[in-house]
Amino acid sequence: MLLTVDIGNSNITLGAYDGNILTFTARLATSVSKTADQYAVEVRDILSLYHIDPDEIEDCIISSVVPAVGTALSGAVSKLFHIVPMMLGPGVKTGLNIKIDNPAQLGADLVAGAVGALDAYEMPCIIIDMGTATTLSVLNRSGTFLGGTIAAGIRLTLKALCENTSMLPAVPLEAPASVIGTNTVASMQAGLLYGTAAMLDGLIDRAEEELGEKATVVATGGLSKDVISLCRHSILYHENLLLDGLRLIYEKNNT
Repeated sequence: MLLTVDIGNSNITLGAYDGNILTFTARLATSVSKTADQYAVEVRDILSLYHIDPDEIEDCIISSVVPAVGTALSGAVSKLFHIVPMMLGPGVKTGLNIKIDNPAQLGADLVAGAVGALDAYEMPCIIIDMGTATTLSVLNRSGTFLGGTIAAGIRLTLKALCENTSMLPAVPLEAPASVIGTNTVASMQAGLLYGTAAMLDGLIDRAEEELGEKATVVATGGLSKDVISLCRHSILYHENLLLDGLRLIYEKNNT
């Protein structure tokens, strides 16, 4: 089996592939204070939960936007499985043509998502990833990565509201019945959920205008499934897009 690991700012997503089949997914909290030994225990326990023997893991690929955690998890994988995991970064073949100002600056998570989308969807394509940040990545008709947009994620926005105001409480991230809230909680929920949906609709419109044509739009990560249902654009949901991309990148480097 191939273990795929996507390390984000808030969560670590793990998945194991038996060939092209994703056998399970699991999430851990991202913490820069955890050691390789602590992550090793957590990964071992996750595998046990899904009845997977560590001996079944033959290799591993990791993408990380938190370098310290990437190092710790790489160490954990080496301890558990006696392998050196592939770290997505410079020198790894992705098959992705990147046309931003400095391709080396492109986050590993965005690379993995783009590779996954390039394999699964018709181009051009706009990829929405809703995690700690909400990102849009734009691929043109030939599959070239042109660039994108980065905005604060919903939970980060809510945290900023609560920490920087005296009267606004933490609220459940659920869409109210109306965009016109009649109380503080509903008004905050409307701003967070409908506001994000409106932002996505507007950014998609502008990206398609710059592309000069309509694009396939696909979303992954965090709260995206709930938010895209509020959007006016038709947006596909692909829960494990980044893990699929990591599997494809691994295969490109081991064939």
